[in-house]
Amino acid sequence: MKLIPALVSLAALFAAPAAFPADPVKVGLIAEFSGPFAAYGRQIRNGMKAYLKEHGDTVAGRKIEIIERDTTGPSPEIAKRLAQDLITSDKVDFLAGFGLTPNALAVAPVATQGKTPMVIMNAASSVITTKSPYVVRLSMTLPQVTEPMALWAAKNGIGKVYSIVSDYAPGLDAESAFQKAFTAHGGTVVGSVRVPLKNPDFAPFVQRAKDAKPEAVFIFVPAGEQSIAFIKAFTERGLQAAGIKLIGPGDVVDDDVLEAMGAPTLGIITTHHYSLAHESPQNDAFRKAYAAVAGDASRPNFMAVGGYDGMAAIAEVVKKLGARIDGEKAMEVLKNYRAESPRGPIEIDPQTRDIVQSVYVRRVEHKDGHFYNVEFDRFPHFKDPGKETQKEAAK
Repeated sequence: MKLIPALVSLAALFAAPAAFPADPVKVGLIAEFSGPFAAYGRQIRNGMKAYLKEHGDTVAGRKIEIIERDTTGPSPEIAKRLAQDLITSDKVDFLAGFGLTPNALAVAPVATQGKTPMVIMNAASSVITTKSPYVVRLSMTLPQVTEPMALWAAKNGIGKVYSIVSDYAPGLDAESAFQKAFTAHGGTVVGSVRVPLKNPDFAPFVQRAKDAKPEAVFIFVPAGEQSIAFIKAFTERGLQAAGIKLIGPGDVVDDDVLEAMGAPTLGIITTHHYSLAHESPQNDAFRKAYAAVAGDASRPNFMAVGGYDGMAAIAEVVKKLGARIDGEKAMEVLKNYRAESPRGPIEIDPQTRDIVQSVYVRRVEHKDGHFYNVEFDRFPHFKDPGKETQKEAAK
């Protein structure tokens, strides 16, 4: 008789359905966490964590797990090996991150082979999404944020420009997009130069631009340390004092380092898809969540919003697919993704898997003791013009 309660309890245990937690959703974050581009990985990671802070780290009953891997810089072979390990050993459901184009291009074939969705959160060369059907981009392309600069400059009385860009795919994209649109609208490019991606000395290139006597210098360099160095050379060589304007996509006045560059940036006009100063409830919530994960002194930039929106898109896939993340089904969700982002309305073009968004014209201003890129005009619902250029070249 004494055994009856124990037997009843044992029978109940086996009869009850198992209440085991669902497996986590694994996101392999491949980015630059050390070296001169370490801020890229930091911003992307903090943007992803800001989304999880605001919305919770469990989606459809599954916890989101981020597995970080460091490329150490523009290192395609390292990025490729890390992606292979994440897919085969860590069994990740998504690849994400990618601050730099060379790393993203190296990983695209791995994503195809593993049928693993690859979410680009910064890398901006137009061609990336053509390299794998499993790639989707939640950041921008250089042609997308550059062509509006050319259109605005031509319309607002800038007739002669000297072009300086970094000598790698995004720089060449920016150079081509600017020169094509600017000259088509009556402008003249009086000279152009490409500078090394690694450890450039900007002084001689800036001097060459000054000697050409343009009305403005068009600049694209990677955001962060290089933008600081360029602004320093531009100021020291006297171009600002000579009345030569500085224009370009927003990398050169990146929100993350704008305070460090200070007064020499005042009045610089750029075009970009995100500004810390963007006014919207979504951006207010994003800034608050970012401060909670990164500290009040850290300023989110366009890479952080790429991480945030990329994480939001991944969460949407998990909501739709639940227990099993199938690569092809995930891409169908991602190709039709749209949302109200901290930057404004965004959507994915299902034909190109690239983002469609507003591109803003901004001016650096000093407000409340801080420097901000203040938006004053915009190009709404702007697609990547680089895809059209690729179509023309293929004909």
